[in-house]
Amino acid sequence: MDGATSGTPSTVACGGIYRNNEVVCIGCFAQNLGFDSSLIAELSGAMQAIEIAYRKNWRNLWLETDSMLVVLAFKSITTVPWSLKSRSKNCINLTRNMNFVVSHIYRKGNSCADRLVNIGLSVTSLVWFDEFHSEYRTEYIRNMLGLPSYRFVNV
Repeated sequence: MDGATSGTPSTVACGGIYRNNEVVCIGCFAQNLGFDSSLIAELSGAMQAIEIAYRKNWRNLWLETDSMLVVLAFKSITTVPWSLKSRSKNCINLTRNMNFVVSHIYRKGNSCADRLVNIGLSVTSLVWFDEFHSEYRTEYIRNMLGLPSYRFVNV
């Protein structure tokens, strides 16, 4: 999962992709969260991922995020902003009924989640896809095969 903003503060969105044990997409989501901060986007994305998995009765969830603050939020509720504390506590309770792991990956660890966030910035609410968006099929296949994704910056 991932979260992003189009500025600070500005419109924020989150997105996530669910994969089975064979790395095949079994669903994904994108959501516009309105006007907020990137921390809210990251935390909301993680909570949305947990809530959807729980509703779909997917009890084995490994949440990968590029945000160490999200990882820390599952270790200590004190790192969660007050506006998300109640939802965060509910999600932590949901994870107690799951085989749940949260881990940190580097920024470009999942380019598919990045693409879903971009979709989230252009929609008005939560959207669900049963398969990865066809516009990004090449990106999905590269990611599924474990091929690297680079971002080059001119300096």
